[in-house]
Amino acid sequence: MIAGEAISVEETGSDLLGRRLFTKDLAFSATERVELGLRGLLPDRVLTIEEQVGLEVEHIRRKTDDLERYIGLAALQDRNATLFYRVLAENLEEFLPIVYTPTVGRACQQFSHILRRTRGVWITPSDQDRVATVLQAAPFHDVRLIVVTDNERILGLGDQGAGGMAIPIGKLALYTAVSGIHPAVTLPVSLDVGTDNRALRDDPLYVGHAEPRLRGPAYDALVEAFVEGVEASWPGCLIQWEDFKGPNALRILDRYRDRVLSFNDDVQGTAVVVLSAILAGLGHLGRRWADERIVIAGAGAAGIGIARLLRLAMARAGLSAGAIARSLVLVDSHGLVHDGRVDLEEPKRAVSLPTAVADDLGLIQDGRVVVSLEEVAAAIRPTILVGTTAVAGAFTEAVIRSLASELRPIVLPLSNPTALSEATPANVLGWTDGRALVATGSPFPPVLLPEGRREVAQANNVFVFPGLGLGAIVAEARAVTDGMLLAAARAVAAAVSDDRVAAGALLPPIANLRAIARDVAIAVAEEARQAGVAGLRAEADIVAEVDAAIWWPAYVPYSHAREPHLERRRRVAG
Repeated sequence: MIAGEAISVEETGSDLLGRRLFTKDLAFSATERVELGLRGLLPDRVLTIEEQVGLEVEHIRRKTDDLERYIGLAALQDRNATLFYRVLAENLEEFLPIVYTPTVGRACQQFSHILRRTRGVWITPSDQDRVATVLQAAPFHDVRLIVVTDNERILGLGDQGAGGMAIPIGKLALYTAVSGIHPAVTLPVSLDVGTDNRALRDDPLYVGHAEPRLRGPAYDALVEAFVEGVEASWPGCLIQWEDFKGPNALRILDRYRDRVLSFNDDVQGTAVVVLSAILAGLGHLGRRWADERIVIAGAGAAGIGIARLLRLAMARAGLSAGAIARSLVLVDSHGLVHDGRVDLEEPKRAVSLPTAVADDLGLIQDGRVVVSLEEVAAAIRPTILVGTTAVAGAFTEAVIRSLASELRPIVLPLSNPTALSEATPANVLGWTDGRALVATGSPFPPVLLPEGRREVAQANNVFVFPGLGLGAIVAEARAVTDGMLLAAARAVAAAVSDDRVAAGALLPPIANLRAIARDVAIAVAEEARQAGVAGLRAEADIVAEVDAAIWWPAYVPYSHAREPHLERRRRVAG
């Protein structure tokens, strides 16, 4: 990765100005303009990168529509990557909702109509026998991080076909802006296996594979070909699975997590950020796992991932299997998730409530298992309520008023975009007389209560995946273990101050993301080495290794050198 040293470039003149990873636009010095053939191609004024950042922020703020701001930032990323990442890194609070949730959802829906320049690699069913060749057509020689989606479960919006590519692009932009992974070692990938969204297929301007979605063994074979292609092209590359639909997400994660370095952000990243928020709340409130009664509404991939990690955290805290079984209950669209149901697939069955425990908890009434979330909440009186339903308003007033009254409840309506949130923070706080601690999947403004202003933290996976990925890469890990996930959660929770929780927020400020990502990376890399899954030499200083891997977007001096294009690309990428 580039660490700020001067470099030699082969291109000159207009060719250099057109290279998004190399151009400085008006920041080329007078000396560079002479040596690199830029005299006359730029206005006379030389700007600093700080001045350029100010101008670009001014340009974006002039736009009155968030989708137009997204398009403007994408255009900057296409023109001058260093400047784009500097703008994003220095303005994360303002632009995170633009480059990612909630605006990225609109970008996915409108993708075919706002696409200006393609990015990343697209793999269709016809590429199954040449995946490695397709991957190696990417512009970078040494790819160490891939974010890949099959586009089927984009946020809470469902199947967005080719438009899902905006998600890997956005995630990788955040990897660079937050954890400093250089863009030249990252690659967004779309497994464009078709779409069952008929409106997209009927759109004459739809840019994707306009066929019904690939299913069954043929789909599995393409995923296998993709993994084999990555292994052949870039051994040890980290694969982040992104926005795969429930059963596929869990099946793919469980199939490959021990075979290649990989994790699923919707399953594991979401679970880590939820655990982080809960750890912060319990720690600052002086509570123990044994005191908690947890209800998770929504038992798809995210809900199951959360249940898995919370159970592991409780076990590591010393709770018995019996105590854990009583502490955590899931509810899906068909009601209580219990082992007496014949419709449960194996991942859901593994986190189901034993029928005997359900009976003991009062969840079987007059021989009937309770069905609705309201009934479950009334019987359990949860201290922690988590929502992954993608159903707006699923946390009704009756549900919220059923929460424990003897403790301050923790409420996490995680579904996004904003319109699909299970409840608004204002309603949750109003229905609990201000007692609840709330974190949401989408950004919400602070809530004004009679006793004062309450902050609402966004339970955004961006607190987790940039540092988790950086730590795994630095450690040269062979797998992302459960221990590494727990280490990431503890690192994020440790960044939440007493004052922050007192103000109502369960997660750190977005402005602290870069420092948090560094802490997470160090914790993850140390855990990987202790667990014996790291390739990093035993005597290596992990803190120094992490710091050396973090790139800050700044221009470096250029000189002109004539050397083979491939050799120059290799030096920049690695």
